[in-house]
Amino acid sequence: MSHPLNVVGVSGSPTHPSRTTVLVDEVARSYADAVGGVSRTIRLAPLLPELGAGPFRSSLSPVVIEALEAVENADILVVGSPAYRATYTGLFKLFFDHVGQYALVDKPIVLTATGGSDRHALLVEHQMRPLFGFFQSLTLPLGIYAAESDFADYEISSQDLRDRIDTAVSRTLPLIRSDSDASRFPEPEFARPDAF
Repeated sequence: MSHPLNVVGVSGSPTHPSRTTVLVDEVARSYADAVGGVSRTIRLAPLLPELGAGPFRSSLSPVVIEALEAVENADILVVGSPAYRATYTGLFKLFFDHVGQYALVDKPIVLTATGGSDRHALLVEHQMRPLFGFFQSLTLPLGIYAAESDFADYEISSQDLRDRIDTAVSRTLPLIRSDSDASRFPEPEFARPDAF
């Protein structure tokens, strides 16, 4: 790839400050640092009034459209939501309802979530992974969940959480590198479905 990999984080927290935003931002920066890329985190909370402006993408403001296009054009996505009623927030779902159905096909997605305690940890596997399965994304194997006790004053205070972030990055880099390396080369003739 001729350009630095573009890592985009999306925080589905409706509040500010937010532990979810802190987690998403840290994970996005960790991936960007590891691949020599650049990162940016999109906070959905400020976009809520505009996301609710209409049911269709054509009725959304330029600010929301820019955020949607940033997600669709990212090389790696880091998505996160706090646990609300045992799932991701409605704000998170509303945003991804406007993402193009085929815009995230094969895109590497890092799943993160936060909650009051460890009992919400399965949110990553049981709620978030199926959502991005719909998009046919490449959800990376290790999700990152953080409980309230992993933070102090909206900063990561847990070495265990930092270790989990490092482990997730190091174990998924080969997948990301193989995916980005593959995009440098044309698909072999025999690999195309229409070749037969």
